[in-house]
Formats: sequence, C-alpha cells, structure tokens
Amino acid sequence: MKLHIKNGRLVDPANGIDDTKDLFIADGVIAAIGSAPAGFAADQTIDAGGLVVAPGLVDLSVRLREPGYEYKATLESEMQAAMQGGVTTLVCPPDTDPVLDEPGLVEMLKHRARILNQANVHPLGALTVGLKGQALTEMAELTESGCIGFAQAEEPILDTTVLLRALQYAKTFGFTVWLRPQDPHIGRGGVAHSGPLASRLGLSGVPVMSETIALHTIFELMRATGARVHLCRISSAAGLELIKAAKKEGLPVTCDVGVHHLHMIDTDIGFFDSNARLTPPLRAQRDRDAIRAGLLDGTVDAVCSDHTPVDDDEKLLPFGEASPGATGLELLLALMLKWAEDQGGPGAEGVLLRAIGKVTADAARVAALPAGTLTPGAAADVVLFDPEVRWTVDRSALASQGKHTPFLGFELAGQVKATIVRGQVAFQR
Repeated sequence: MKLHIKNGRLVDPANGIDDTKDLFIADGVIAAIGSAPAGFAADQTIDAGGLVVAPGLVDLSVRLREPGYEYKATLESEMQAAMQGGVTTLVCPPDTDPVLDEPGLVEMLKHRARILNQANVHPLGALTVGLKGQALTEMAELTESGCIGFAQAEEPILDTTVLLRALQYAKTFGFTVWLRPQDPHIGRGGVAHSGPLASRLGLSGVPVMSETIALHTIFELMRATGARVHLCRISSAAGLELIKAAKKEGLPVTCDVGVHHLHMIDTDIGFFDSNARLTPPLRAQRDRDAIRAGLLDGTVDAVCSDHTPVDDDEKLLPFGEASPGATGLELLLALMLKWAEDQGGPGAEGVLLRAIGKVTADAARVAALPAGTLTPGAAADVVLFDPEVRWTVDRSALASQGKHTPFLGFELAGQVKATIVRGQVAFQR
C-alpha cells in the first residue's frame, strides 16, 4: 500500500517540522516528506487540507484490562478507542489477572494485539512475582518475550531491600524500572488530596509527602545502583522540584504526568463526583500549575492518558468506595491541544510542536521505542486531526468500554479524522 497525504500541516516534533508538506508512505514506512520519491505511484491519496498530520501518539500508561478484567474492557474495545484517539503505540502496566510475570502471558497478550492489527502494544513486566513485592521476576526472560520495562503498577514494595535488588538486577542488564512514587504506608488507602477540601468532605487524604518520601528513597537507591528509573504520573509541585534536582545531579531519571492532572485540581471533585476519583488524586492548584510549568521547562518528559476503564458497578458508588480510574485514550490529543491553547493557542510559536512532542517523540524516547516520528524510514504510524472541530465528551462519543471520565460534558477542540498504523488506514472518520 502506497499512500500520499497531501496539503496537510505536517507537525513532527522529532525533526522540528511545522509546515505545509506532503507525506508519502510505502511498504509500511515513511517514504518521503515534501517531494515524492522516484517512481512513487500512490494507491490512495488523502487530502489533508485543513488538517494536522502528525506522528501517531505514544501513550505510556494504558490499561487494556486483558487478561482477567474483560468485564471492565476488552482488547477489541480499547484498541478501537486507541484508533479513535490517534494512539498508535501504547505501553500497558502489568496489573492484569493473572499478573504479567511470566513470558507466556506476555506473549499471549502481544499475540492477541497483533491479530487485531491496530495499535502497537508494549507490555511492562511485573517487577516482582504476582506484584507482591517479595520475589523478583525473571526480567531477562520477560524482556525476551516482549516487555520493555518493569513495574509494580499501584502495588507497593514494603521491603526496600527488594527494591534495591530489583534496581541492581535492572542495572546489570540495562533494563528500565517504572515506578509510581508512593510511600507504602503514608496515605495508603486515601482517596483524595490531603487538604482543606478533603477535610470538609470527610475524605481520607493522600498527602504530598507520600510522593516526596518515596522519591527520596528511589533517588538514594538510584545513586547506589546507577539504575535507570522512569517515574510514573507525578502529581505534586514538591515532587517535580525533587525530580528537577535529580536530573541536574545527573541521575538517569525521566517522568510523566497523567493528562487529567494537567487540567484538573482537587476542587473538581465537586459534590463527590466519583468520575474524579483517580490515583494519584487530583491535587491543589499550585501542583497543577507546577505540572504545566514542568512541561514548558522540560522537567516533565511526557504526558500519558493513564487510561483505566472502570465499569459502572465499580464507579457508581460513594466517592470513597468507587474504584479509581478514568478513560483517557480518546481524550489525550484534545486535552494536549487544550493545554497548547492555554499557553497562547496552537498558533503560538512552538506551542503545538511542544504539545504534540510530549505525546509522541518525547514519550517514545522515555520508553526507548522506535516511534513518534515521521522521519523517512520510520514506521508509518500517523494521525490526521482537525484542530478546530469541537466535540462534547459524552458516553456515546467514547469507543472505550469504560465510559467514566471527569471530563464528561466538556466541549473540547481537536478531532481525529484518520489513524494510520504501519502504513494501513486503521481508522477513518
């Protein structure tokens, strides 16, 4: 299949391109930008006039819910959601049932995803057997089966010696450990940001120190081992300051934030809206503002959707009893465009490049994946979207089986018109 995408605004942060250029695709890879290669004859031409043509999005945290939680979502529903959201590469945490702690389970998941022939799925293997925080998994074998890193998801490691051994193992083989910093005791079981709002609502709190204490521990272990760590879904201003200092020190650390935390704060819980029950919790306005600033100064390496489909039975409960999580695959692009708009609009100098970069080239760099770029020779994973089309987030608009998000009812700008994966049009509106 040879594709010619013409008249589009080509945005490729990896190469600093933001200009009207044609894109040529052949044999599943980017053939050329600007001028057609010699002898190129398109099988299909797509007129992208008025559209942005960008690399397919790279999402660093997507729970597909298979195996084990098919009542919450299926691979079919979430891969379709990825296509509608322009996400062509995704990383999934290991907290399935059974946990992704054996090569056979990883191979099965990758095989299922390959059959669907949609988004590229890259699993994280469990850092410890069963995510129980005790015995280390066979990381080398899991890597051979397709894991790109190792994580505990939301399960803490109570014994710091186990985490030390895990980082030593990872360093020896050059693996990356993905950790969400949360102290295993302080704030455990909390449901909202510790502050005046949680006190007024009578909700158990998760203090910022839960994140910062864990970060101090992780950085000390990194200094001792030299292991590379990716910090998942940072939520606080204080946490970002520690990460900034660690980067300045030269520690091999990267971090991401959830796109919900880029826009919302704890007061968005409103009158106990369980759609806003997230992990980590929505924090104070100063934390949200620090996250936004961190995107601009480079402290935050990438933004993820933190896509966590939850079924009605687990979400339509009192706030403190509801399962945490929200759907995000189909909102990631529009919410990044909203951030760009808040910075002065997508037309402002370099803002759109930066916004798209955080969910393409930068995210791919964090995960060490050959994705998120339109460089000739790269895999032809491409999204075409209209930045001007406005749409309302409602249940019927979401392909994901998880219909819960704190953005229900919001009007957002930016709609995916086509998603191309490995040179094939996988979705077209």
